[in-house]
Amino acid sequence: MQEISPEELSEQLQNGDGDPLVLDIRHEEDFEEWHIPGSINVDVYDKLTENPEQTKEPLSDLPNEDQIVTICAAGVVSETATEVLQELDYDAVTLTDGMNGWSRVHRHAKVAVGLDGTLIQVARPGKGCLSHVLISDGEAAVFDPSHYLDEYDSILDEYDAELVGVFDTHAHADHVSGAGELADRHGVPYYLHPKDALAIDATALADGQTVAVGSLDIEVIHTPGHSEGSVSFDIDGAALITGDTLFHESVGRVELGVDAGIEDSDVEQNAATLYESLQRLLDRPDDAVVLPAHDPGSPEPPVTATLQEVKDRNEDLGRNREEFVNELASDIPDHPPNFERVKRTNVGQESVPADELAELELGPNNCAAE
Repeated sequence: MQEISPEELSEQLQNGDGDPLVLDIRHEEDFEEWHIPGSINVDVYDKLTENPEQTKEPLSDLPNEDQIVTICAAGVVSETATEVLQELDYDAVTLTDGMNGWSRVHRHAKVAVGLDGTLIQVARPGKGCLSHVLISDGEAAVFDPSHYLDEYDSILDEYDAELVGVFDTHAHADHVSGAGELADRHGVPYYLHPKDALAIDATALADGQTVAVGSLDIEVIHTPGHSEGSVSFDIDGAALITGDTLFHESVGRVELGVDAGIEDSDVEQNAATLYESLQRLLDRPDDAVVLPAHDPGSPEPPVTATLQEVKDRNEDLGRNREEFVNELASDIPDHPPNFERVKRTNVGQESVPADELAELELGPNNCAAE
């Protein structure tokens, strides 16, 4: 059975190298919820598990000039799809570990920003996650890292930079943070606001505090609402790392901590708090580059916009306080998968075995209000 790694497929799709046809054989509802951009869906999952011969007719209409990459959730049933396609004389391979494997892929690129240093955005297209690495005068800080730590160590090695701190903008609800483990690996502080560090030994962040990285100052702005401990980081007035408080075209949802049972507030209170937090960010320089922790779809780094551009296209920022609270409290989208366990893990109230992390995170992030 021939396979293709998630990293190799990512490179092909990114570079237009060979343009494989990505065939998702999962149920239609699973495909609609979360899939690789540009892939097509032929829902033959049940037939492949019950009687693969029945799939030959629906699969025989696929174009035969390109290589076909089959995909399912974990890369098991899609192996059968590949065998059927090969019997039909298609050039077919299986994506190793399926969507689970796709969720591991990371890409990175420099952010064009006026800083005395280098700012790198790390995108995780399978989760829509964005993290950042700041480098100045041989020192580095990492913001909102995933638990795939080698991605960040390779960047530190590439720039010959010494890690001096790891920061989380908040306790995430869609993926397990690698910040604490990365900090432990390098013997540096893990920074998290105490309102989100419920059972975690982290270095506390406070509103107005500054942390130096090389010649740059990182200012902490407490911006609760999405979570009680949400913070944003102003890097020398040139970049705003906004976590899940402010996205380019939306804002953070306000009920996840309440629904996960770790916040005593209610949705309306959180929405009002988020409204006030956003006003603090909107007072920052209009040419500051806004760098959130997520982007919908499959982000290709760098994903950037100036604060003025965000103001122009983000409808949530044009609402008055009452409209804003009513909208966020009444229009609740689907929750991120397993968000309760993920949230509890990131505040230190639950421990997930390493071999369960990938499955726990499987699915879209859904952290923005819609």
